[in-house]
Amino acid sequence: MLSDVFGRTLVIAPHADDEVLGAGGTIARLASEGAEVRIVIVTEGKPPHYASEAVSRVREEARRAHAILGVGRTDWMGFPAAGLAETAVSDLNRALFEIVSAYSPQTLLLPFVGDMHVDHQIVFTSALVAARPHQEQYPRLILAYETLSETNWNAAYVTPSFIPHVFIDIEEHLETKLEAMSAFQSQLRPTPHERAIETLRALATLRGATVFSQAAEAFVMVRQVL
Repeated sequence: MLSDVFGRTLVIAPHADDEVLGAGGTIARLASEGAEVRIVIVTEGKPPHYASEAVSRVREEARRAHAILGVGRTDWMGFPAAGLAETAVSDLNRALFEIVSAYSPQTLLLPFVGDMHVDHQIVFTSALVAARPHQEQYPRLILAYETLSETNWNAAYVTPSFIPHVFIDIEEHLETKLEAMSAFQSQLRPTPHERAIETLRALATLRGATVFSQAAEAFVMVRQVL
């Protein structure tokens, strides 16, 4: 089972919904197999750029989405959305280190370092600092997921390109992923936008066909210690 490979899993998302876009099917599959899955949302909107009502709505949408996926726990770190570049790196490193140390996951799922959004890039780097293997306990498996509307808009040949080589079959859990994403009504857009349900289904179909499956999610392997 996938849960035997992954074990206790920590999913780190820069913003609420990144975790569903990138790894919702994998999360649902792990949860269905009885694995312990925890999600950490690093940022949230802050006034005056984000209205408090909108922030509360996203939190509620995330709560519903994670319940659909079967997530055991969600933590909000509260750093400013679209403001990590102005945040002290040491503060984010320390906060993520404390979470990783306390939870002691076997597997980390992270945003891809080449994503267009700088928050994604910073979270990836800080998470790797928190997961350094010189510690007594550290994640043995680290995978980077793709986030539609961020990963696919990078500058090809200039910044790192997402070229996946790990594929997770989510055929039996695709509908659960799409249902979870449907909970984020404030983030969905009509087709052909990347954040449309139809687009998510199309990507899952494409990634699945790559490995002769009906549906899959794709990842870049960052590190595995056997």
